[in-house]
Amino acid sequence: MKTMLRRLALAALVTVGAGTAYALAEGGGDLVVFDWSGYEDPLLHPAYTGKYNAEPTFSFFGDEDEAFEKMRAGFKADIAHPCSQSVVKWREAGLLQPLDTSKIAGWKDLNPGIMAMKDLATTADGKAWFMPFDWGNTSLLYRTDKVTADQAQSLKIFADPKFKGRVTIGDNVDDAYALASLVIGLKDWTRMTDEQFREASAFLRDVHKNVRFYWTDDTDLNQAFTGNEVDLVWGWNETYVTLKGQGMPIAMNRDTKEGISTWVCGYVLLKDAPGKLDQAYDFLSAVNAPGVSEYMVKTFGYGHGNSAGMAAMDQK
Repeated sequence: MKTMLRRLALAALVTVGAGTAYALAEGGGDLVVFDWSGYEDPLLHPAYTGKYNAEPTFSFFGDEDEAFEKMRAGFKADIAHPCSQSVVKWREAGLLQPLDTSKIAGWKDLNPGIMAMKDLATTADGKAWFMPFDWGNTSLLYRTDKVTADQAQSLKIFADPKFKGRVTIGDNVDDAYALASLVIGLKDWTRMTDEQFREASAFLRDVHKNVRFYWTDDTDLNQAFTGNEVDLVWGWNETYVTLKGQGMPIAMNRDTKEGISTWVCGYVLLKDAPGKLDQAYDFLSAVNAPGVSEYMVKTFGYGHGNSAGMAAMDQK
């Protein structure tokens, strides 16, 4: 989700400073997108770049709580990229405005399973608030030269004292409690009881004893793995795809005894967006284009929200 390589490749287009990227071009650069680092990749929105001959202005957040507090404090952007667990919170806080789906090309092609999720993309009154864009897994990644497949059959390995100082998990509440909830047998960590929260927190305290560091982006994570600093990772598909492509001895177990965490993220239109709405809808149409699906899968290892694009890949 957050690799540095793509950001460096964009140096000719974007200047980065104080956590915010400012596009150098006119016109299309008026659009402000509040996003995870890495999604500024022009190949994720080629139609937008082609139309405006410019990139949007990107500002980055490290996790959704940070993004929420920044917007509550007055930060203005046009579009943001939350994941499913944040959409209701952001909507109820008055941060979002409904989407005009007639202005988003391919809206009817969005993944039907995701679109059917209650109070996510749409609400009972028929209003649309969220356009699914990417989905994937957080799961157990491990070095095959240090960890055997038999050892990596359970997520409880993260708390195994044998791996003291050789573990890393994400520096955010969502990923941490997604892991812990699976270990205690709960499939939806957002529905924890107080007792389950205490049980999950106890497991995370055991994991903490083994943690070398808490990763904040894929750049740090990939460097730690290639530098032989960690053996076990609670991480995203992109890490596996990137490191496997570099020839690293890495495996991803999507079939542990406890299962894996599946997430879906997408784009929302922010209330009182300062930019031009036509640019916002052009961007949403661009990232939803079926041609983006193959690039998303091969480069990030994630699924794309456009089911027509994903189906076309399957036919190949």
